[in-house]
Amino acid sequence: MRCVRHFACSLGLLALGGSFSQSQTPPAIRGGFTISDNVDLVLLDVSVKDRHSGYVADLQKSNFRILEDGKERPITQFGNVDTPVTVGLVVDNSGSMRSKRSEILQAGLAFAHESNSKDEFFVVNFNNSVISGLPPQLPFTDNLQILHQALYYGSPSGQTALYDAIAYSLRHLELAHQEQRTLIVVSDGGDNISKTALPDLLNQIESSRATIYTIGLVDPENKDLKPGVLKKMAAISGGSYFQPRELADVRSVFSQISQDIRHRYTIGFTPSEGKGDGEIRSVKVTAERSGQRLICKTRSTFRVPSASGKV
Repeated sequence: MRCVRHFACSLGLLALGGSFSQSQTPPAIRGGFTISDNVDLVLLDVSVKDRHSGYVADLQKSNFRILEDGKERPITQFGNVDTPVTVGLVVDNSGSMRSKRSEILQAGLAFAHESNSKDEFFVVNFNNSVISGLPPQLPFTDNLQILHQALYYGSPSGQTALYDAIAYSLRHLELAHQEQRTLIVVSDGGDNISKTALPDLLNQIESSRATIYTIGLVDPENKDLKPGVLKKMAAISGGSYFQPRELADVRSVFSQISQDIRHRYTIGFTPSEGKGDGEIRSVKVTAERSGQRLICKTRSTFRVPSASGKV
């Protein structure tokens, strides 16, 4: 059985930088993630809060339990909070974003300023096509000046290839150096031009180990916006959906996301043997401290790849 992280993919499997047009299908994610050819491991990013909604940042491995399909599994890997993260900023650059881009980009840069100094970033801009904001030879950066240039890429125009952009970004995360992997997706519209079908994208998210935060900028005049889709993407991955009331609230939303990322544990376990033919398994993480049950948030399912490596 192969499971949840494929570090064996070569750099040549993804064209980093430049762009692919709507006529080009982004490479399919192969069977989730595999640590190596002979080690299977599911990794979860988990945030923990107390009953007062405050983050709990001082837990140990012994405070946690993992249930796979209702049966406890031993924890084989554990990482404390505020470990370095790979973050993809996936930003709508379609024509309807013209009046909103400046506020979004300033919020994204403020987010980067608040981050762990060892975090690494990449930027994906999307409209009719999906465009990597970084140069081809630079898949990730921790340089804020380079990040600024990547975010301020071109004038908003065209339609919205949202699904293609997320599929591209999930694949890009396969090259990450950090265990924790996050996408922040900002859009004011649904998808109206992608080659990637929504069911296929949702399968890819289930097979991914990325935590996805989505920010929907609601415009009553925009008939394409589908908040339910953005909510579902976030929920499947264990992330959150945000819908700011005002454009000025976007910076506060980015700050909330930053806090959540900074307070996530990384917990790993070896899944039980099974058919391994793309089945979906449930996973539940619980935590206690001094007899008090805490509130854990992470993904609730993961997809097991088949023996052939195809979801």
